[in-house]
Amino acid sequence: MELLEWLAATTLAVELRRSATLYMFVNAAHILAIGLLVGAILPLDLRLAGFFGKVPVEVVAPFLSCSAGVGLALALLTGFCLFSVRPGEYAANPAFLAKLGLIAFGILNVLLVHAGPGWRAAMTIGIVRPAMRFSAALSAIIWIAAVVAGRWIGFL
Repeated sequence: MELLEWLAATTLAVELRRSATLYMFVNAAHILAIGLLVGAILPLDLRLAGFFGKVPVEVVAPFLSCSAGVGLALALLTGFCLFSVRPGEYAANPAFLAKLGLIAFGILNVLLVHAGPGWRAAMTIGIVRPAMRFSAALSAIIWIAAVVAGRWIGFL
């Protein structure tokens, strides 16, 4: 609890609470970052899961993966800023906790995929193995669920 109170008292949190304009821009940046993340990860996941077979995975995957990574980094940064405004309320919100869990699961899935031989095979020779197809389908479900959980926060 002390950590949450400290976070709420930081200059960043105070300024975001004071300035509706600053809060609006950070919130808009968060939405855009999520758009970049999901807008890159879903086409990649769909391609890896077996859809759009005529699209060469070794061509699109590096770009979409990098774009999703940038979107994730920006979403985490802006999300932390928004969290700092009311950390106690968010920490007690089941939808927020579900969103955090889903994001953690999504990141773990990405790390496991990128560390495995299936990713290297897909990037170099364009062969997508069954385990990669499963991980891609799981990824799509996880990130969509994280977006739904994020929207759910405001309703609890």
